[in-house]
Amino acid sequence: MTDRSLPAPAPGPAPGPASASAPAEPLPSGVDGPTADAWTALGGPAALLDRVSFHGPDAVLPSRLPVRRLARATVAACSLAAAELAAQRSGGPVPEVRVDQGAVATAFVSERHLRIAGRAPVSFAPLSGFWRTADGWLRTHANYPHHRDRLLAALGLPADTGPERLAAVLREQPAATVQERAYAAGALAVAVAPVRELVLPLAELRTVDAAAPRPLAPAELPAAGIRVLDLTRVIAGPVATRTLALLGADVLRVDPPRLPEAEDAHADTGFGKRSTRLDLAGPTDRAAFEDLLATADVVVTGYRPGALDAYGLAPDELLARRPGLVAVELNAWGWTGPWSGRRGFDSLVQAGCGIADVEAGADGRPGVLPAQALDHGTGYLIAAGVLRSLTEQRTGRPGSRHLRYSLAGTASWLLQGIAPTADPHVLPNDEPYDPARWVTDTDTPGHGRLRHARPPLGYAGAPTDWSRPPGRWGTDAPVWL
Repeated sequence: MTDRSLPAPAPGPAPGPASASAPAEPLPSGVDGPTADAWTALGGPAALLDRVSFHGPDAVLPSRLPVRRLARATVAACSLAAAELAAQRSGGPVPEVRVDQGAVATAFVSERHLRIAGRAPVSFAPLSGFWRTADGWLRTHANYPHHRDRLLAALGLPADTGPERLAAVLREQPAATVQERAYAAGALAVAVAPVRELVLPLAELRTVDAAAPRPLAPAELPAAGIRVLDLTRVIAGPVATRTLALLGADVLRVDPPRLPEAEDAHADTGFGKRSTRLDLAGPTDRAAFEDLLATADVVVTGYRPGALDAYGLAPDELLARRPGLVAVELNAWGWTGPWSGRRGFDSLVQAGCGIADVEAGADGRPGVLPAQALDHGTGYLIAAGVLRSLTEQRTGRPGSRHLRYSLAGTASWLLQGIAPTADPHVLPNDEPYDPARWVTDTDTPGHGRLRHARPPLGYAGAPTDWSRPPGRWGTDAPVWL
């Protein structure tokens, strides 16, 4: 391996079904392969897969890699997990799952459809993007001010440096050198690497004990009454918790008061949720967090491995203090190997895992997927894993759960685990794609009128929109509803 590739991960299970505690079952005939991969990785019973079907336009999320198949499979797995829990909560049969590919494609670029009082948010800052280096290409992520400042400091550049000056400096340095200098400074830059074999699981699921979960009354929405602490940022984790909120969960996002957040990003992923800020190093705020944890059902964290350990938020500590909890961890680069503790975003994982190289243009410039599909896809897989855990806990398999996901695990599945095309005997659906069908407007007290993508879940009886719009980031009380 060259020094511009990611260090090889430690040996582990192949992409697809991983760490699922249920034994493998024969798959029904005619089942979509990627949906079966995702469902099996989450420990889902194979007999339910024949309830899943797809419709809507095939000409969505065009890419050299099978992004459409990944996207619809993650939404289908999440929809089926919601249907399974809905049946448990209502006492009825598991509803049919029918996923619309147009709705999925629109949801996977929800940030691009967002309009805040008529204004389109800015997705990437001027110093975020691909840059030519002395020996190749580099991808930077400098959307947050502290990441921008660290990147410039790592390169010895003044705080007011613009794109032209940054480009000139990077053209004179090797990509791997900048990558490592940025990492040492807490900045974000990754050398664009060729595709290499990844051996990363799609999901890791562990039952820790035999603790009984909190009882839940019958309900129409599958996650009604479930309490979720959301300690995630950016897209993947917030998409997961936004989905749980859609399904009835009481989701409270918790952020540190001194770490900035983009209000535009929160306007996209904050639907259905509330948001508060707590300083976990302070006794008053820490006590408020522990009160919340005492009756929480789910905690989802999306910080670097070990970043929350100093606050007693390592999964084993959480599960010891709150038996019966579902504790979820999300990171960028996987859970083994020398890169497991590094910061990362979807765009950087695309660069480091070879996706940007696969999607390169005719001029050799690195390319991107048609959506931040690693983020969105992982988000729906996380929500599906939580829903499946809640079902299992209440259907004869009690116990605290520890779930792990990574953007690199989803990337390895996309690169190596999904066939580029569907069954050649299935005729393509040439229905035209018009995203306006899956976009709507909502009035909000904090952001004015929002135009946003509708949720894509597709089981019979699924909610078609969130019960509440996003509020202003960090302004809610740290209490359960």
